[in-house]
Amino acid sequence: MLVGVSVAVIAAAFVVLVIYLVKTLVAAKDSLEQAAKTLQEIQQTVDELGYEVKQVVRQASEVTADVQHKMKLIDPVMDSVNHVGEALSEITLAAKQASAAMVQGFRQTKARRGVRPSAARPASPAPEERPQSSYTAGGEAASKKSDPGWMKWADIAATVWQKVRS
Repeated sequence: MLVGVSVAVIAAAFVVLVIYLVKTLVAAKDSLEQAAKTLQEIQQTVDELGYEVKQVVRQASEVTADVQHKMKLIDPVMDSVNHVGEALSEITLAAKQASAAMVQGFRQTKARRGVRPSAARPASPAPEERPQSSYTAGGEAASKKSDPGWMKWADIAATVWQKVRS
């Protein structure tokens, strides 16, 4: 009898174990089905995104090609700007040299006359401090008095410029 009861208890425990295993396997099956659906959705989303990414890459390539083409069109303009800058630099250098030569000649002329350059002219106020009338009326009278000397210095500057350019 004890063997019969033991077999019955073992059979009952086995039935309970099988029921829990069946429930666990059903839950695992449901989880795997859900995971399979999720993977299918992810695969679909990846495919859609892949197509969109390809479109973006194609558009980026087209924009890049367009920008490169336009940069090639702008290159001659940039070269021209570079040449203009070099020419302006040369002109500025020549003007500085001519100005220095004029000042040097002016100082030598003043030195030959025995007049110190600092005492040759009274200190004038800075352009910001001058009244506007000093630019018009006084300037005309002063320029009429100094025209012959100014022309001489302009000739010297032109000569220096020609020597620098040749």
